[in-house]
Amino acid sequence: MKRFAIGLVGLGLLISNLTLAQPAASAPKYWILFDAKNTADAPALAPASLSRRQQQNLPLDDTDRPVQASYLEQLAGLEVHIECRSRWLNAVSARLTTAQVAQVQTLPFVKAIQAIDPAITITALDLPANPQLAPVMNQIQASDFSRAGLTGRFVTIGVIDAGFFGADSTNALKHVFARQGVKQVRDYVNNAKTRGNLLRTMETMSDFHGTEVLAAIAGSDPTDNIQYGLATDAQFYLARTDQGNREFRGEEDNWVAAMEWMDSLGVRLINTSLGYAKGMSNPKENYLPSQMDGHTSLISRAAQLAADKKGILIIVSAGNEGEDRSWRIISTPADAQGVLAIGATNDRLWNRIGYSSIGPESLPYLKPNVSCFSRYGTSLSAPVITGFAACLMQANPKLTNKEVIEIIEKSSHLYPYGNNYVGYGVPQASRALALLKNQPLPATAHLVKASGKTWSLPVSTSETIVSVFHKKNGLHVLQQEAVKVQNGRVVLHREKGEKQTTVDLKRKVIEVIWE
Repeated sequence: MKRFAIGLVGLGLLISNLTLAQPAASAPKYWILFDAKNTADAPALAPASLSRRQQQNLPLDDTDRPVQASYLEQLAGLEVHIECRSRWLNAVSARLTTAQVAQVQTLPFVKAIQAIDPAITITALDLPANPQLAPVMNQIQASDFSRAGLTGRFVTIGVIDAGFFGADSTNALKHVFARQGVKQVRDYVNNAKTRGNLLRTMETMSDFHGTEVLAAIAGSDPTDNIQYGLATDAQFYLARTDQGNREFRGEEDNWVAAMEWMDSLGVRLINTSLGYAKGMSNPKENYLPSQMDGHTSLISRAAQLAADKKGILIIVSAGNEGEDRSWRIISTPADAQGVLAIGATNDRLWNRIGYSSIGPESLPYLKPNVSCFSRYGTSLSAPVITGFAACLMQANPKLTNKEVIEIIEKSSHLYPYGNNYVGYGVPQASRALALLKNQPLPATAHLVKASGKTWSLPVSTSETIVSVFHKKNGLHVLQQEAVKVQNGRVVLHREKGEKQTTVDLKRKVIEVIWE
């Protein structure tokens, strides 16, 4: 066939030219940040997104306008091949050679060039094929939502994850696909993939991860009579932004691109069980714990922008580094103030399960925000709370993202005595429903004063063992322990540096102030 007969010499020249024009796939990836937008450009938003902004009184601004086309043209003239565009950050991402970095820096409209830290740590442990999540449904009082007819109906949820292999054939999700509840699937790793290929082609074991997350949001298996998630009637947009497992190099810009895609469609609620921490192939590119401050990483800045200016509720796994002595704290973007970061608790005591990441003491706000039980990582506690949020948004579609966060926090069993191990504790559906109706909550939080090194505290509870958080101040935990209830009392032994103690009775909470 002559039309393919280039000849070996010609083919060699073609390959050579392509190599010169495109940086190698191993070349570092950078954000190229621009200085301004063209105010004549119209916002790139769907009618549903525009309507959502109007309902929440959120004005359109420059972050809704596209990146200037003239900037893109000039980059193309330097043979810079753009991978993702971000109207929120007014930036593009691209792989650049050293020579291209020098060239791009000279462009008058380029404000900065910032290297992208390239590895995503998926905040989950190895997952079984059928996660047993029934205990968490009892813990958060799922039956209260069911009796109120709240199933996430009419709520649209975005899920940003590592893959959704087999989602359309999993028993727990068949009801979602049968009613065409998954509206669109987009693959930011392999852009040419069709929806069918993404759901049916497995590249790594992590391609199950998003399927498990989706099941924890909306799953219900009638054959086993198990409810996995709360939002069984919600609608979904799915985005794959990470390829591979915990050690694989992921891409931050894919995450931002998926967020902006969902915003353009009017999605108000997004679950992401991915987090950036350490594990980069080049250790010099790892984040430092001190950088989990809510504003160092660009994805945290994008998440905060989404919360403040787009009215989006982002629910994020806190991370599974709680037992890693070199890290221990939450990953980004869980560090952003405007997102709802979710930790994980034990089933019986409702205190922090060992792997669940804790909040940095340097933050001026509480992280994680709340927690719930998950045997298999915070990747499966976050989607449970995503379903919880969807029920609230169904009950009152006019709630803003910040109002939903406030209700979830106030409904939690330790409120107002939160800590950086489990946040405000486990959200309770009965309390959330009362808050929705502006009904007064029962008096479940009590404050007492104690003195000395040991204190015998009278308690009223059916529990035989309760959780105690020894704290250096109002938020930060020195240690947690399980204490026996004997003869209606809990004996507290004050630790060195301990100023406050939270005694968790599940249905009640007692805050002890040491004098």
